[in-house]
This record gives sequence, C-alpha cells and structure tokens, in this order.
Amino acid sequence: MWERSGGNKQMVDMLVEAWNAKNPDCKINLTYIPHTEMVGKIAQGVASGDVPDLMGMDLIYAPQFEKEQQLVDITDQTKDWPELKTASKGHMTVATFENRLFGVPLYADVSALFYNKDLFRRAGLDPDKPPTSLAELRTYADKITALGGGVKGYYLPGNCAGCNIFTVGPLMWASGATIEAPGPGGEPLVGDGVEQVLQFARDMVKAGDVPEGGRAENGETFHLQFGSGKVGMMGTGNFNITLARQQNPKMDFGIALLPGVTPNSSASFIGGDLVVVPKGSKRVNDAVNVMKFLLSDEVQVEVYAKALNLTTRTDMVDNPYFKAEPLVRDVAKALTVGRTPYTVTFFEQINSPQGPWLKMLQRAYYGDDDLGTVIADAKKEMKAIAGRS
Repeated sequence: MWERSGGNKQMVDMLVEAWNAKNPDCKINLTYIPHTEMVGKIAQGVASGDVPDLMGMDLIYAPQFEKEQQLVDITDQTKDWPELKTASKGHMTVATFENRLFGVPLYADVSALFYNKDLFRRAGLDPDKPPTSLAELRTYADKITALGGGVKGYYLPGNCAGCNIFTVGPLMWASGATIEAPGPGGEPLVGDGVEQVLQFARDMVKAGDVPEGGRAENGETFHLQFGSGKVGMMGTGNFNITLARQQNPKMDFGIALLPGVTPNSSASFIGGDLVVVPKGSKRVNDAVNVMKFLLSDEVQVEVYAKALNLTTRTDMVDNPYFKAEPLVRDVAKALTVGRTPYTVTFFEQINSPQGPWLKMLQRAYYGDDDLGTVIADAKKEMKAIAGRS
C-alpha cells in the first residue's frame, strides 16, 4: 500500500496495524510517498505496471484518475455493502465516475472554526457564543486583536492554495457562491459571496487582525498556528483537536461551523483520503477486503472513534468515545454541511501553488486592485483550464 505523506499518518498507521493484527497471513506493507510526488508517481506507475495493490489518495484527485481509467472499478464487488449507504457523501461523490465506484473513504478531514475561549474571555466575549456570520467574526476579531501582546483575532494562510480552499472556500459556499468550474463550459467563481468573502479577508488583513507571518504560510506550519494560543479564531480541521491539545494542554477552546455572510449560514470542506486500487494491482480481492474492513462497525468505533478521528460513516458518529469528547462531536456536525469539489482539473484550477485560485486570493488579501477585476482574471484562467480537460 502507498499513502501520501502529510495526510493523517497517525490514523493510517493505526488502521494498517489493526488489519495486520487480524490478518497475519495477508499483511499490508505500507510505504509513504511525499505528498507533492504522489500524483506523478502513481500515473507513472500505472503506465509502467509498477503499482501498489492498494493506495490512499487525496480524494480531490480521484475524478482525474477515474477519467483516465487508472483505477480498478470496484462497483460489482461492493454493490451489496450496506456500509456504503452511510459512507461520507463527499468521499463517495468523488469516488464515483459515470455511475461506477472506484474507492471508499480512508479517513475524513472536515474544516470548522476553532476558537480560543481563553482569549474570548479576556476580550469580554462570551466563550459559549462563537460568531455565526462574517460580520460577527470581524467584530470578535477586532476585540481579540485589541488585547495586544502578539495576539491576533484571525488567521489566514497567505501562500497555501489547499489551506485556503479548505478554510476560506467554505466561507464562500456558506455565502451562496460556487468556486471551481466543474468541466468544459462550466462557470467558476459564481455569486456575490466570492467578492464578499474576499472583501472580508482584505479588511481583516488591513485592520491588522491577521498575523503578518501568515503571508508566507505555505501549509508547512499551518497545523501549528491555533495551538500557539496567539490566534483567537481560525478555520482548520478536525486533526487540530489532538494537535492543539498536545501543543498547549491548558488552552480552553471550542469548535463551531464556518459561517457565511447571512447569520447562521455555514459550510465545510470534506477532505481526506480515499482508498483505491490502481490499475495493474495483482491483489484486487485482498484490496477490496481491506476496504470492507475499514468500513466495518468495529473498526469505525474501535479504531477511528477511539483515536478521536472522525468516523467515515455518519451512522457511527453516535459512539461512546465521541460522547465523552464534545469537541469531536462538535466538529462532526461539519459532515452535514460539508461538500467536496468535483472536477478533473482540481490541481490546476485550485491546488497548484502557481494556479489562479491562490493568485486571486493573494491579490485580494494583500493588494489594492479592484476585486471585480481580480475575480474576472481568475475566472478567465479557471475557465481556460477546465476547457482543456
């Protein structure tokens, strides 16, 4: 099995360990591939026939591999599995191409608003009332920044395309916008929410509510920002619960949904990995058995939930481990408002460090160009990319 580095390594290691303990005659041999090399390496492997039997894949790239017929179709082997009915919708959407299934969820990451209750109290804010709109978020951020001493109200990652689609994309979705062009002829960046969120972010940066160091954030230290105790609020993922606790055991924090322009609107990005079988795998049946194992009640509760990772089936959220840990229960709510973009050109349109999405955000956050022009330029580039697919 290959898995990308930079994903949820702790979780994948535990799952493989659980499988190997139960299946001593059919052990998984796990190798991590650098995240930035994974897409190229697997495409090259499929072409040469040198592939693993099983692979964890950033779910967002699945449609591209499905379209190129580089993954094994598992529809027939899995058609009677009841577990698929409650498997994460975002994962199942991108695992499906032309009504055929090519993978199941390996692990789920959802984005949510993490907020520091200690800083809320110091700023005179109610620690049990997180912001429910962008206007409220701005007001709270101003009050927290006013505390001084290096404390800032909000965090924006200025040089990380993926971090922004994960945490700023949902602010746009919650405000009624769509982002990516789904395919040739599709229209990207539709709706007033795009400009409203860009204006909100620009205003936050200009007001000094965002740490200056965030401008260079390329994703390497993104997961460490909230646990520093110096950030009042930020969009991040469920993985940050354990990390923040390890980093800052005394910090009191809460989790809410990422809001939009209208009060009580919310959205989330459902990310994470799928487990798929590359074309050329010599052990397809074993690989499918691993998928069944991952979705089983026992593994969902005794491996995923016990480690305080999100279950990948929604009907498994009601378990004793989550009941004892309200923060995981709160972050699991994001699964109900989450979505996953579906396009075969996600990397080129959104995730590329040189792509139109990040260029647009950087011009909006740190420049003075008219936002209508900034959006129009990105729209043109995204449409051209989708048109070539």
